[in-house]
Amino acid sequence: MAKGILFSGQGAQTVGMGRSLYENSKTARALYEEANEVLGWDLKSICFDGPDETLTETKVCQPALYVQGYALFSILKERGKLNELKAACGLSLGELTALAAAGVYDFATGLRLVAERGRLMQLACDATKGGMAAVIGGTPEDVQTFCDEFDIEIANLNCPGQIVISGDNTKIIEAVAASKGRFKLCKPLNVAGAYHSCLMKSARDAFAEFIKDFDFKAPEIICYTNVTGGQISDAEAIKEALVSQVVSSVRFEDNLRNMATDNGLNEFYECGPGKVLAGFAKRIDRSLVVTPMSEFEEIPE
Repeated sequence: MAKGILFSGQGAQTVGMGRSLYENSKTARALYEEANEVLGWDLKSICFDGPDETLTETKVCQPALYVQGYALFSILKERGKLNELKAACGLSLGELTALAAAGVYDFATGLRLVAERGRLMQLACDATKGGMAAVIGGTPEDVQTFCDEFDIEIANLNCPGQIVISGDNTKIIEAVAASKGRFKLCKPLNVAGAYHSCLMKSARDAFAEFIKDFDFKAPEIICYTNVTGGQISDAEAIKEALVSQVVSSVRFEDNLRNMATDNGLNEFYECGPGKVLAGFAKRIDRSLVVTPMSEFEEIPE
């Protein structure tokens, strides 16, 4: 049966991620060793042993999630589990992993893109005072009206009833305080900055300059972009979407709905820690079956 594949985004990382893959798979071991060479620093040790504060840094956790996600994909492929793979998407950073899985660029190229994206977003976080909050129980229309009142933005449309807002930290705090009675819950998130908001413009502009000379290919399977929630296939359009995504809302709910509807899919693999996307899928459409995996023993034989 045809399947889709999903890749985790920032926030899912956890110390120990990837260790069981490295210890049990030659394929994964080779990818982690290659990653250390490409990056010029020891990603493997930080993933396996921490400390958590270091792994949580944007410039570290983005490569960490990319490598683990791609390693899980590679083992699935090796085991013949992706012979009927039809479509791919990811949550924010996970979109870059999905594009690597689709053959838009090779593993090392994707890692270079991810490392620079993470570095630039880290710089943007350090240069601004941004924050984010999760809004539970509001419609996109109601949350947009709420954001307009406080000059903040919608960062993530994850699933029905769960939307993340982003912007200047003072304004986020004011919005959270004013949210009582309007939504079921509105709580600040422990993040380094205002991702997917205008406070990431410096990262977007620098990433646009960095990405322009890379050679992208048309995807070998159907891919979806967070920027629109729809399909994307032209190599230059993919570049433009990755640049826009740095400051745009992540439309994951639309991604998953469209993947399922367009391709007649109801079975998906989730590659990455935390089972976050499987949780979103239950809220989006309970008929969707998502098999999450992070550890070696969770990968279907």
